[in-house]
Amino acid sequence: MNIEDLSLELSSVQLPDEQTLEQFRIRFLGSKNVLKDLYAAIKDIPNDQKRAYGQQVNALKERAEQLYHEAKAALTQTQSVGPEEDLTRPAGDPQVGAHHPLSLIRREIIEIFNRIGFVVSEGPEIEDDWHNFSALNFPPEHPARDMQDTFFIQKGEEEIALRTHTSSVQVRVMENQAPPIRTISPGRVYRNEAISARAHCFFHQVEGLYIDKDVSFADLKQTLLYFAQALFGPQTQIRMRPSYFPFTEPSAEVDVSCSLCAAKGCNVCKYTGWLEIMGCGMVDPNVLEACGIDSKTYSGFAFGMGVERIAQLKYRVTDLRLYSENDARFLRQFKPGMA
Repeated sequence: MNIEDLSLELSSVQLPDEQTLEQFRIRFLGSKNVLKDLYAAIKDIPNDQKRAYGQQVNALKERAEQLYHEAKAALTQTQSVGPEEDLTRPAGDPQVGAHHPLSLIRREIIEIFNRIGFVVSEGPEIEDDWHNFSALNFPPEHPARDMQDTFFIQKGEEEIALRTHTSSVQVRVMENQAPPIRTISPGRVYRNEAISARAHCFFHQVEGLYIDKDVSFADLKQTLLYFAQALFGPQTQIRMRPSYFPFTEPSAEVDVSCSLCAAKGCNVCKYTGWLEIMGCGMVDPNVLEACGIDSKTYSGFAFGMGVERIAQLKYRVTDLRLYSENDARFLRQFKPGMA
């Protein structure tokens, strides 16, 4: 074929599918394409016409390559888009994720105390001895300072520690804010304990602090009763048993009536009808004075609870290790409408 015939063929070529495109490639761009004969004929062309002839043949090759690449790109785009989407088809159920159960409980606790004026305060997880122990009335010989309970870190000549409670945040608040103070301190804490179904080397706390003039133990009891009924239900009752903490005096452990058996006794509450949820007490005057607050003018109460413990009671989780293992089967149980 001559240049005119091939030029006419290229001007009217149609490449609607992959099979036609492959045939076109073999004919014009393959190892035995029709343009090779035109290139071979250059030797027979008069010298004064060779340049013009060669330019025409090159133009045919460039046009064939252009048509091939354009058609190939168009076919690839069509295949990637796929068939037209049916917009009338019912939508599938979205894959909804789930909040971690500790996040759910932490948020609920914060919301309950927010309703009665408690604001959130946060602080560092690595603390010095003053904020973690001394300001909270821990004597030098207290066992909580020993290596078996606390993770210590050597920073040059100074020994610091991973905080063992969020009470250290309360110390920072008292040092920097004049009463009245009404705050809660949620956060992660660390204890040097063996990991088991009932204990872990890290867990989460929410601690509360209220300091003002004429604060009494009755205020503490009423605040905790409100919290328990808001979290576990209006039928919930609390009881307070005498206890000891270095930073409160008097101190108490707080139990709530078991909501699983309506306080009649079951294996969860060990047939007592009560479940322990937190410790509390009136802030020791030594703590107030250490933080620069006049203990003769102001008084206050403090309380602290483990978030894992509350979640365990509310969701009946029997193994604390589940909270940190990221097992999707466990977490899926807390999707909206399932927990």
